[in-house]
Parts: sequence; C-alpha cells; structure tokens
Amino acid sequence: QVQLVEFGGGLVAPGGSLRLSCVASGRTFRSSAMGWFRQAPGKEREFVAAISWTGDNTGYSDSVKGRFTISRDNAEKTVHLQMNSLKPEDTAVYYCAASDYSSWSKGSRGYDYWGQGTQVTVSS
Repeated sequence: QVQLVEFGGGLVAPGGSLRLSCVASGRTFRSSAMGWFRQAPGKEREFVAAISWTGDNTGYSDSVKGRFTISRDNAEKTVHLQMNSLKPEDTAVYYCAASDYSSWSKGSRGYDYWGQGTQVTVSS
C-alpha cells in the first residue's frame, strides 16, 4: 500500500505560480511511476503530468505543456508539480497518483493509489 498526501494548493491570480507537492508513505516509492491529475467541477478527471520512477521520462497534457513541470525526489519520497503562467481554466482539484509500475501512463487506470486532492483556484 502507498499513502499519498498533497500540499500546496490555494488561490492565485492569473499568470501566477504554485508548487504542488505529494508525499508518499508505505511501500517502496522508488519503483513507482507518479502522476498528477485534475478534476474541475462538472468535468471528468483528466491527466496533467507524469514521471517515471527514474525521473528521466516525463509526460504532459497539451494544455499544460511548457507551463508545468513535474519532478521527484526519491530519497524524500516526494513528487512536485511546478505550475507557472496559471490560467483560470487550470482551476480544479489536483490529485497525486502512484502506480505499481515503473512506467507512467496518461490513463487514470494506470495508477493504483490516489491522494485526497488539493484545490487550486486561479482567479483575480
């Protein structure tokens, strides 16, 4: 089992930045691919970014590519999502997810453990 706790959400003005963090506990974190997903009110959960267990392979949705950066620190069992140039359409609950596999996936079914989510609101 892996337990995930997200931190760093909040209210930010358009064009601003936030850094989300996800701390893992439980079974080994080092071999798990990690992902970030988000869900806006009335919409389905969507893929945002993911990273392989080694950290050298990452993927992003087209809507955040060039603005968001995912990274991980296996020693600290932490994965981060740096979000820059935020837009109102980035407003959502952001979820951290861990996979039992070392390679990441864009599909939510590729992840076995989920955090409780953290709210990100982009508004002036």
